[in-house]
Amino acid sequence: MTALLQHPGYEDESLQRVAEQLPCREAQSAVLLSLMGQPQQYSYPSIFIYGHRASGKSHVMHVLLRELELPHATLSCVECVSGVLLFERVLLSLFGHEAAALLPRSASLSDFVRVYRQQCSLSPAEQTRFIVMEKAELLRDADANLLPALLRLQELVEDNVTVVLLSEIAWDKFRPNTGCFEPLLLHFPDYSKGELQQILSQDRHPSYSADFYSSYINILLGVFYSVCRDLRELRHLAALNFSKFCEPVAEGKVKETDTHKLWRNIEPHLKKAMQTVYLREVSSLQWEQMQQMEEKETGVVRGLSAHTHIELPYYSKFLLIAAYLASYNPARTDKRFFLKHHGKIKKTNFLKKNEKTSNHLLGPKPFPLDRLLAIFYSVVDNRVAPTASIFSQISSLVTLQLLAQVSHEDQLDAPKYKCAVSMDFICAISRTVNFDIVKYLYDFL
Repeated sequence: MTALLQHPGYEDESLQRVAEQLPCREAQSAVLLSLMGQPQQYSYPSIFIYGHRASGKSHVMHVLLRELELPHATLSCVECVSGVLLFERVLLSLFGHEAAALLPRSASLSDFVRVYRQQCSLSPAEQTRFIVMEKAELLRDADANLLPALLRLQELVEDNVTVVLLSEIAWDKFRPNTGCFEPLLLHFPDYSKGELQQILSQDRHPSYSADFYSSYINILLGVFYSVCRDLRELRHLAALNFSKFCEPVAEGKVKETDTHKLWRNIEPHLKKAMQTVYLREVSSLQWEQMQQMEEKETGVVRGLSAHTHIELPYYSKFLLIAAYLASYNPARTDKRFFLKHHGKIKKTNFLKKNEKTSNHLLGPKPFPLDRLLAIFYSVVDNRVAPTASIFSQISSLVTLQLLAQVSHEDQLDAPKYKCAVSMDFICAISRTVNFDIVKYLYDFL
């Protein structure tokens, strides 16, 4: 590994430590080292590093700066909500509290450049100073002159400083329309399946052998790799489900080498957990506690999918209930179910003789948005104003694939939807809000 990280400006021992902490990212580290050059040399004014989430961008940059002991300022554009905060963080990290105190209360870019140049005259750079900005895509919403100035900060302050922007989007979507100095581009690709196997296997439990944990990671990736390449998410799932995987071994029922029986034990559990990838409805501790309660009550491991409704917003649950009723009830029955003073309707006249097929067997029917909202306002307990929050929750249900939009996206006047959840799922949601949905279903009259 160290062969890829040989550089004349740094000691081999430091490069060895870097290589040990950056598995499967040796090539990107070597390219980044070559762009940075030797510590005393002037580096390129700005570098743009992009790649998907959890592809190692921040980790590689931080390890290089820390192990090679390079002067740097690391800040997140999420925290620095204004240019003033950004300027203060940079001066504080590079020059100390006294330099940051020199900025006026409403500092402008020219104030920042003036104070920076004053500090450079007092303490000239012996090595390249690096300013690393995470979540740099948020700079597009800042002042129009901020991003172009950062890209050529070296020229403005006349100092050996390099600005490194870390982003999840490509430079073509990042570049300002007014034009700017072009940074050097470095792409971090997603980890391959073999690389994820190698990285995740390093987190093995000390009570079990490396081969046992590696076989567990192989099983985990076999289930999740097709839907998730995020290293952080996979690491979270590995830690969350490992106790279930090694449970037969801990009880003495199965040996560590019997991979087939271990796979049969964990497979249903992992497939149910796959329905909650990225959603984070419950924390790890809450999930374990609820799973233990379910095992005591039913003796069946239902997994994470049984709790997917728990953390839905309150009104989203009623929106989903209204969507289910609109999908499986004929539109002409809405007056009977949801209008308080509908008068007496005889059941013989209400039910048509030719309607013998259950709507649940025929599947969900599409319904317009106005019908969904009408049912929603009838079943919800409190008075709710038709605000933008309600409409955004409908969009969130579509994104979560709990609702399916069947009309064209450009059809703004009358969008139509279908409910995409099962009867068991909607009954579980109804119980959390004390709503008896069976009383409102036409098939169960």
